[in-house]
Amino acid sequence: MLTQLFGDRRHGWAFWLGCLLVTAGVVLHLPMYWMGRNMGFRLVGMPMDAEMLWGMLVIVAGIGLAAFGLLPRVDDDTSIAGEIAPPEDAPLTKAHWLMCALLALALIIDIMKPASLGFVVPGMKAEYGVTGAIASALPFAALSGTVVGSFLWGWLADIYGRRASILLSSVMFVGTSICGAMPDFWWNVGMCFLMGAAAGGMLPVAYALLAEIMPTKHRGWSLVLVGGIGAVGGYFAASALSAWLQPVWSWRVMWFLNLPTGLILIALSPLLPESARFLLHTGRKAEALAMLSRFGAAIRTDTPKVEPDHSHLPPIDHRYRGVTAALTLAALAWGLVNFGILLWLPSALVAEGVSVQAASSLIAKSTLIAAPTVAVSVWLYSTWSTRGALALMLGLTALGLFGLLLRSLGVAALANPIAPLALLIVGSSGVISIILPYTAENFPLRIRGRASGWIAGCSKLGGLLAQGLSVAALAPPLGVAAAIVGGLTVLSLGLVLTLGRETRGRDLRALE
Repeated sequence: MLTQLFGDRRHGWAFWLGCLLVTAGVVLHLPMYWMGRNMGFRLVGMPMDAEMLWGMLVIVAGIGLAAFGLLPRVDDDTSIAGEIAPPEDAPLTKAHWLMCALLALALIIDIMKPASLGFVVPGMKAEYGVTGAIASALPFAALSGTVVGSFLWGWLADIYGRRASILLSSVMFVGTSICGAMPDFWWNVGMCFLMGAAAGGMLPVAYALLAEIMPTKHRGWSLVLVGGIGAVGGYFAASALSAWLQPVWSWRVMWFLNLPTGLILIALSPLLPESARFLLHTGRKAEALAMLSRFGAAIRTDTPKVEPDHSHLPPIDHRYRGVTAALTLAALAWGLVNFGILLWLPSALVAEGVSVQAASSLIAKSTLIAAPTVAVSVWLYSTWSTRGALALMLGLTALGLFGLLLRSLGVAALANPIAPLALLIVGSSGVISIILPYTAENFPLRIRGRASGWIAGCSKLGGLLAQGLSVAALAPPLGVAAAIVGGLTVLSLGLVLTLGRETRGRDLRALE
């Protein structure tokens, strides 16, 4: 199994040595954490000892060594004649289901990291004695990290490979565990940025891998379903573990969870396949055929031989500029809604005289209405239309935004905001469930990782802009924000309808 995993790496031993160093670096921080056990694990103001400083250096060296160990070989395998065709019409096998389960687990762990922020901020504010404005630097740093991570990891996936990028992200997860031992608030902020950078790239890379392995007729629903399970499971895991562990081990334990969860992903990685399409792209036909034998493969000898393109950074074809613009605007609009409008809404309702409890209850009811959105998105995407499903969810988002705008203008029929709020939550939940699977299907293999990373990064970039306005106390009135984001959403809807492609039931080779 390990031979399968690292036979295509230049220096597989370096990866394992890097993992060992990163784990050792984290372990060197545990004595500091345990030292505070009689004080409720309060470490604020304590000096950092030599073990912690050495541990940080060891972690940095370990991550660099692991990245070096994951560099792939690039071979030109001419021993196999003909074209290896990925099994676009193959039935689902145990290997397919196992891959879906592993990717769902990876996304649960991935999304659990930023989701934990909401559960650690209260404890951090109390221990470090910082104000809410200063504490807002923590989610801002995490969101900044996810933007950088999405762009970087998408690029790495097109060079290292899909599975290798997921592994490197897992190694970084392990390293950011040391946030739980930091005695200073700003060390936490810095580590939070690194955690976001590790988490930001796993989602688009997982979508790229899944799109390239699943057969055509199962590709659509599996992409949306795995992403939905990851999102729901990540938030559930964060809340459940917080309720179970924080009362005894303090908020710091939520960071130390990065150690076992990251190691779990690394331990299970031999079961995760590399994309056979990526292996073919780098000229490794024998490895691609061995990988495809787990899922079903065919060798076509009646087609002309095509020389593989080994270039890592080819130019993006002009044909993809239109769909890139459409999806970029849609991602930015979603980020502004999710991290802006929906976060500003409770304060706006309270300013109108609605109690905090009533505002929270109202939003909870709207969220319950939106709960089946993932299942509906799976059905629409796989059985109706991929482009149409995304356009529909963008349309619902726009209706919700313009409903909030009309409400701010005094329309009596919208005095109770539950209708526009439910539309907004349903639409935005559907958009994020669909946009990355749709992106993965729209771009060719040579740039699929970068394209998925770009769109994922833009979704966080919209949120980063909204959070930046909040930190600077420049957030516009809710009605004005709804009008601006609503206009952007309508523009992205028009571009998706005119420039987007229908991908349902189409062979990836035809789409490329």
